Amino acid sequence: MSTAVQFHDQHLDEAGLSFRDEVLAGLGRSPKALSPKYFYDERGSRLFESICEQPEYYLTRTEEGILSAVADEIAALVGSESLMVELGSGASRKVRLLLEAMRPSRYLGMDISRDFLLQSTRRLAADYPWLEVHAAWGDFSRRLALPSGVEGRRVVAFFPGSSIGNFTPHEAEAFLARLRQALPPGSGVLIGVDLVKDLDILEAAYNDAAGVTAAFNLNLLARMRRELGAELDVDAFRHRAFFNASASRIEMHLVSRRRQAITLDGQCFAFEEGETLHTENSCKYSVAGFQALAGRAGYRPLAVWCDDRALFSVHYLSSD
Repeated sequence: MSTAVQFHDQHLDEAGLSFRDEVLAGLGRSPKALSPKYFYDERGSRLFESICEQPEYYLTRTEEGILSAVADEIAALVGSESLMVELGSGASRKVRLLLEAMRPSRYLGMDISRDFLLQSTRRLAADYPWLEVHAAWGDFSRRLALPSGVEGRRVVAFFPGSSIGNFTPHEAEAFLARLRQALPPGSGVLIGVDLVKDLDILEAAYNDAAGVTAAFNLNLLARMRRELGAELDVDAFRHRAFFNASASRIEMHLVSRRRQAITLDGQCFAFEEGETLHTENSCKYSVAGFQALAGRAGYRPLAVWCDDRALFSVHYLSSD
């Protein structure tokens, strides 16, 4: 089997707003807000990998522990010769815990960060020469479609990291419904979902002592300046993350330290001292609550696994 990666550019036929368009729209809102998908340029992707190594960030190591423990059970549910589609593949780290047990015939990594996607899938192809590896660069939150010619006896979509929490519950339900439509009948979805837990544990995970999450958040401003030519002072903003109990979510914001403005394409967006740019939500669920949401999107829950401390859950859903 060749170790070359078959690359699919799904931006070429993608309609919708560009990074510049969305920044202009987001800064013009009240309150100001941007999508967290724009965290993930190459530097942002590397910072996120560093976040996953921080002691406060329980999500990655807990999910990895669950996947390692139940890989054989997952393989039995999925069956052999499947196509594994990883949404938001990043470093393709967690999928490695499953590949030997599942032995899919093909792997398709989908991510918005082109360079990081190519690096990660090339490493995967080199490490698993028996696996046919594909990479699809595109915004799967906007457009979900399997590239032509990428097929498998059975398809399983892998969406780890509790990235589903970046959507509001309504958005998450709509996203899962679109995913169901994009996959062949009888496909499965393996998805990581963070659980509601003690406030101190939740807030510490997004406010690590080393300041890596703060750098990750502030990199969005640096990206705006670097790629779009925005006139702004990154140091005039600070990171803030807190749990919004009424919405059952962590919120991340960039807080203006003083009165100032961001200028882009001749438009000036004023910030008062203390005003924020809302950059991310990370919704937390109960097991029953998420299963109900998945049911409304047309899925049947087949299995769920949790760690001993009930910090995190991994669900296997069927579109049958």
